[in-house]
Amino acid sequence: MEISVRKVAQVIVMGRELDRAEGELRAFIDRLNEDEAADLVALFWIGRGSFDAEDWAEAVETARAEATVPTADYLLGSPHFSDHLEAGCDAMGIDITDEEDGLM
Repeated sequence: MEISVRKVAQVIVMGRELDRAEGELRAFIDRLNEDEAADLVALFWIGRGSFDAEDWAEAVETARAEATVPTADYLLGSPHFSDHLEAGCDAMGIDITDEEDGLM
């Protein structure tokens, strides 16, 4: 993955506080580079069940190819995007607990 576990955890934590931190979250996501944004969307899709963990490379390539709106708009437009990101991490075997705890 091109995106760090810490950045994914940051998006998840901020997403849970969306009513207080939407502007900060949008700015954080907007600062991600193209590879990081594609990884974040791919994790979201895996967590949502659109792709399986084994299809990681395909999910990332699809995220790059279909990036027609800003990543923040896309993710924040989906209910429960934080839950989907967390489920995507679980499916990929990525433990974000320590990173989340460090951000709280």
